[in-house]
This record gives sequence, C-alpha cells and structure tokens, in this order.
Amino acid sequence: MSGNDAELALLIGCGILRAEILFLIEKNHWPLEAVFLPSSLHVDFEQLENSLRKALALHSGRRKVIFYGTCHPRMDSLIGTGAVVRTEGQNCIDMLLGRERFTRELATGAFFLLEDWAEHWEQVIHPVFESNQEAIRAIFTSEHRRLMAIRTPCSADFTAKAKKVADITGLALEWIDVTLDKLEQCLRTALDRLGAVP
Repeated sequence: MSGNDAELALLIGCGILRAEILFLIEKNHWPLEAVFLPSSLHVDFEQLENSLRKALALHSGRRKVIFYGTCHPRMDSLIGTGAVVRTEGQNCIDMLLGRERFTRELATGAFFLLEDWAEHWEQVIHPVFESNQEAIRAIFTSEHRRLMAIRTPCSADFTAKAKKVADITGLALEWIDVTLDKLEQCLRTALDRLGAVP
C-alpha cells in the first residue's frame, strides 16, 4: 500500500452492487478505494462474520465505510468503533430503492433479485436448500408473491438468468428499472459522516 492509499478512505462491502458503487465512486471522484466480499455470504452468518473480520483486520489503520445493512444480527458490534461508518439501511435493496419503496414492495410480497444474485443463484441458494426443488418452491411461494428483478443503469441483460430463478422459486417475474440516486445519497451520507469527502 502506498502512502496515498493509506490516506484514502476504504469501502468494505457486499459485492451485490459492486458495479453501481464503482460507477458512483468514479462519477463523484470520491477519494475512496473499494473492497467487495461475495454476496453469497448473506446465507451463512458465520462465513459473513469471518470474512468481514478478516477484511477489517487487513485494513485496520484506515478510515472505513462499511457497505452493509443489518445483514448479520451483530453487524454493528462486528465493525466496531473508531474511524468506521456503516451505511444506513436495512439491506442493499433498502439503500437502492429508498426506505419507502422498499417497505411498500416488501409488504406486497416482493422477493428482490439483483443481477449479482441472478448470476450466482446456485451459490446463493445451494448452501441453504441443496437441490431440494420442492423445498425451494414451498419456502419462496409461502413467503412471497412475486420475484422483483431490479435493473440499474449498470446492469447487463440478465433476463435469462432471472427467468431461471423465477422457474426455480415458482414466483411470477416482474421487472423494475431504478436510478442510482438513493444509493448515491446513502453512500454520500456515510462518507460525510466519516469526513471522507470535502
């Protein structure tokens, strides 16, 4: 790490919105380096905790923004105190859509699907359900009414993968297109709290 790197704030976060975050860092010229952990860690609290602790220890002397919601029951105690700020929000969808829309869609039965999870669906779902198709459908259809696939300006075409996830879960697929405005504001607020942007 060069001397300049030590002065940069560091974002450690879930890779589910990696492309979007990197786009916003470049767009805003934020003095911020980013390290992303696999989004599939969300299904295993122990692995998420271990991976996050390792990343924090590896970069112990740096000011850090943690791009996670309450994805682990002890998230705030895991990240500790000092020059560390966690983004505000329950999860990445809350940060991307904004609290009001997130809550409304969730209340009407949406299961949210971003490109990263569509691309890595087997890695995400297999540790929980293995290959039990019947259990997957039973759980998803009992808890949700529809699969809401979210496209951002950074998304590639993941239509085929989203259709496959819809078939696996038994949920009707619908699409929404969102801007990065809410995510940008969430990140800017965290950086302001850290004192990392002028």
